[in-house]
Amino acid sequence: MDLARIYAAHRFCLSFEVFPPKTASGEDSLFSHVERLVTWNPAYLTCTYGAGGSTQEKTLGLTARLKREFGLPVASHLTCVGASRNELRSYLHRAAEAGIDNIVALRGDPPSGESVFRTAADGLSYANELVAMIRAEFPRFGIAVGGYPETHQEASSPESDLQNLKRKVDAGADVVITQLFYDNQDFVRFRERCTSIGISVPIVPGILPITNLSQIQRITKLCGAKLPESLVKSLSEKDDEAWQYRVGVEHATRQVADLMALGVPGIHFYVLNKSSAAVDILSCIGS
Repeated sequence: MDLARIYAAHRFCLSFEVFPPKTASGEDSLFSHVERLVTWNPAYLTCTYGAGGSTQEKTLGLTARLKREFGLPVASHLTCVGASRNELRSYLHRAAEAGIDNIVALRGDPPSGESVFRTAADGLSYANELVAMIRAEFPRFGIAVGGYPETHQEASSPESDLQNLKRKVDAGADVVITQLFYDNQDFVRFRERCTSIGISVPIVPGILPITNLSQIQRITKLCGAKLPESLVKSLSEKDDEAWQYRVGVEHATRQVADLMALGVPGIHFYVLNKSSAAVDILSCIGS
């Protein structure tokens, strides 16, 4: 089922994002975690796509396997990085043949060691171009795009970033899934700004529960998200993994409960191939 129909059919949609493990044992571990996650009846699962297409075949195979084994709609990430138009078309053809339902269409970050995005020969420069290609040539796919409550770090201004998002939606995106954030007011303001310029597709908050302070500091530095000072202070009270897990999960639980009270169309969990944090949050909320 494509994303437009998924969100039209449900008042609230839970979804989880995973990434391709590097080893067979890692994949076995992932599927054991997904078995726990699917007991919460997610509407769909998504699988990421490595920088420069580095996990292309693993992404395709893993996404198809998730659908076979769990019987859920699935979405494969796809980026413009390092790919010509024909290479993107080839991936989309293979994704269709594998029964994949949806595509998360992204420009993508520069490959490791590079600081600037470079358009591949005969490639695409922007996510809206990828959305337009998919909508015109592969209409069977539902399409999700990324949104940035705190503004994409490469954007010249919040206004230009929002206009870029509108171009993606106008090109045919069915849903916006946001980058991680830790202050719900950032999401509220972002949603209001989206509405003000005519973005009417579902805007789904992306949540990454904190389980380790140093890990989340690395991640937020890369993506430009902020960590509230009070949250960092609480996480820093003890150099203890169990303590940081507890503080992070409690914060995410409050985030999710408040967002649900605000009537969001769903929650998209970035689970980092684990299940404990998301399961603990959902258990507390009773979702």
